[in-house]
Amino acid sequence: MFVDKFAGIAFAVGALTAFSVQAQEVNVYNSRHYNTDRVIYETFTKSTGIKVNIIEGNHDELIQRMKSEGASSPADLFITVDASRLASAAKEGLLAPVTSPTLDAIKVPAHLRDPNGAWWGLSSRARIVVYARDRVKPDQIRNYEDLAKPEWKGRVLTRSGTHPYSLALTASMIEAQGEEKTEAWVKGLVANLARPPQGGDTDQIRAVAVGEGDVAIANTYYVGKLITSAKQEDREVASKIGVIFPNQDNRGTHVNLSGAGVVKTSKNQESARKLLEYLLSPEAQRLFADGNMEYPVNPAVQPHPELVKLGTFKAADVNAAAFAAYTPQALRIMDRAGWK
Repeated sequence: MFVDKFAGIAFAVGALTAFSVQAQEVNVYNSRHYNTDRVIYETFTKSTGIKVNIIEGNHDELIQRMKSEGASSPADLFITVDASRLASAAKEGLLAPVTSPTLDAIKVPAHLRDPNGAWWGLSSRARIVVYARDRVKPDQIRNYEDLAKPEWKGRVLTRSGTHPYSLALTASMIEAQGEEKTEAWVKGLVANLARPPQGGDTDQIRAVAVGEGDVAIANTYYVGKLITSAKQEDREVASKIGVIFPNQDNRGTHVNLSGAGVVKTSKNQESARKLLEYLLSPEAQRLFADGNMEYPVNPAVQPHPELVKLGTFKAADVNAAAFAAYTPQALRIMDRAGWK
């Protein structure tokens, strides 16, 4: 099944049906898979006495599971790494609107949370353009749209078009400029690919460093991890590339997020709310920032110094749920264009 067994904080999935309703536990359906998160949950348990039970899985599988379980679901908090999944869970009526003085005081930017409080962003990552320092000048690309220009033929690298990161970027472009212009952009991008999409964002960055392509689309936290890696070969890769924050003169750089929502049928809603509040606290946000090189959503917490060195940027401030709504159209456009 999809269970990750952490000492003291996780249980086998089969045991979930036997959980009694207790105020001092919270069951998390989780599709984030980062070691940093374990430290966050353990710290929360130590400070509150509330046990955190982690049920790992793919975001779509977990959503389907909650739907199938209905009112008998043991899930209290749903955590995932893509805005479209959060929006989907909210649209399906799986999440309960949550407000509290603590959450209100944190002042998470409006575009990184649901307008009705059904989900809250936990961390964000910018979708940037990575370029080869020795072959590309940063002023050659100012916008995502530039990647479709003929001069980049055979020079662009990206991961699969079906991956949530790619879908979210394309959906954000549909929201910004409509389907017709976005389809033209996708076709141009596909025509400019240096190779068929393969691997993750780190693979695209490495490919730029060794000359398989000149520019790549990637998330900022992958760059940050290479810069701060204990491995010399990773740091050498980072030294060969630069980053561009696209669309600074217009709508801003696309950002996606990790986020969480309290499950509507939760039997431990108070504990779930307390965990959500903790995940947005300066202490937990610092761990997101330093442990996984993500941008905190709590304005009181600064990004990791190495991310700060990449530069400040204007982020597109459209609500994540707004661009997530265009995911089905994005998938159709990308499929027609051959972005597999």
